[in-house]
Amino acid sequence: MASFEFFAPCPRGLEEALAAELAELGRLAPISVGKQVPGGVHFAGPWAAGMAANLHSRIASRVLLRVAQQGYRTEQDIYDFALNQRWEEWFGYQQTLRVDVTGIKAPVRSLEFVTLRIKDAVCDRLREKTGARPNIDTMQPDVRVFAFLTATDATLYLDTSGEPLFKRGWRLDKGAAPLRENLAAGILRLAGWRTDTAADMVLYDPMCGSGTFLAEAAQIALGVPAGAGRRFGFEKLRGYDITAWQALKVQAADAQRDARVRGVPATIFGSDISGDMLVKSRANLERAGVGDIGLKQVDARDMSPPVDRPGIIVANPPYGERIEVRGRRAPRDDDDGYSPDVQGNRGGGFQRNQPDGVDAAFFKAFGDALKQRFTGWSAYLLTADMSLPGQMRLRESRRTPLYNGALECRLFRFDLIAGSVRKRGERDGEGNAEGGEGQA
Repeated sequence: MASFEFFAPCPRGLEEALAAELAELGRLAPISVGKQVPGGVHFAGPWAAGMAANLHSRIASRVLLRVAQQGYRTEQDIYDFALNQRWEEWFGYQQTLRVDVTGIKAPVRSLEFVTLRIKDAVCDRLREKTGARPNIDTMQPDVRVFAFLTATDATLYLDTSGEPLFKRGWRLDKGAAPLRENLAAGILRLAGWRTDTAADMVLYDPMCGSGTFLAEAAQIALGVPAGAGRRFGFEKLRGYDITAWQALKVQAADAQRDARVRGVPATIFGSDISGDMLVKSRANLERAGVGDIGLKQVDARDMSPPVDRPGIIVANPPYGERIEVRGRRAPRDDDDGYSPDVQGNRGGGFQRNQPDGVDAAFFKAFGDALKQRFTGWSAYLLTADMSLPGQMRLRESRRTPLYNGALECRLFRFDLIAGSVRKRGERDGEGNAEGGEGQA
């Protein structure tokens, strides 16, 4: 059985979580998890390994199949390297092509020029071997070639995913800045929410927006494959293991059928101040196959525990003008979080360290609600605002650096323990990366 090398990119900060997830997929296919690097995880195995990662990984952004790696000094070296690969064994001139190049400290005049040279090399190779060149399609190509350059080496990959894996296929709203599904799934895993633990946990998102956390949490609890509702790029490549893919699809269909029989656990709850956002959330949850989750229209400052036992809160809080927008004027499409733009442009444009009056008043009241009503709970809040704990008058027990594209964020964990006598004011403004206890 042939073995291949793969690389799975993911949101920065979730590499360890992705490696653990890939190891768990060993129950479905032989997967050897390799090195973690900033922004992804290497792994190896037969075709079934890459296909299982595409179908089941909730954290990976893509699955890339490594074609070859070689040292280089000039752009001509890269052209020659790409020209020598047997692209005709993977796809034909009838299929459309896109080439993407990224690099770190690459000694080239521009990555755009290298992109053109690799594109020319691939097309020249196919023309030489088949008599015709493929057409270029930068929007919806049949085949994507990726290249990664370091200061000394070039690595060529074939994309086996097609559309990014965070595009599950169930999201109706097409806002400019929804929270990426794989980032939400990674946060849920960091909070301890997995298929084998969800039955014994309570989860509540008091600012659920269009329902990303809720849909991901429900599908995780039910064991529904992340990619059950979509197609993948490898289905347009030559030579992939069709027999193994059919077996994986049968397993996925069985999992979906079992999920429909069991139904969504009665331990997942959501609310939002905006009725319009709840309409979007219900539509997304229905498309995700988990449509019977109970939602309520509640201001997060007035929230109360949905059940009489502790659980976890997960949220991607709005802020600034978005707090005013939610429930008071027509909601914006980015209410659910961060821009999916790979460059990391924040939909709300918020990177301040000093809160404005609206932020301070909202988050103080929100923090008071947590302290007064959620004793015993743990709250996980994602934000690009490093001053959030101070605004909430809460002491974080952990802060985890996460990235949405290039935008640096923090996942703050607050353990809401009764009787804490230590005040936020006793600390300096930034605090430690770990340690401490919540104030309730």
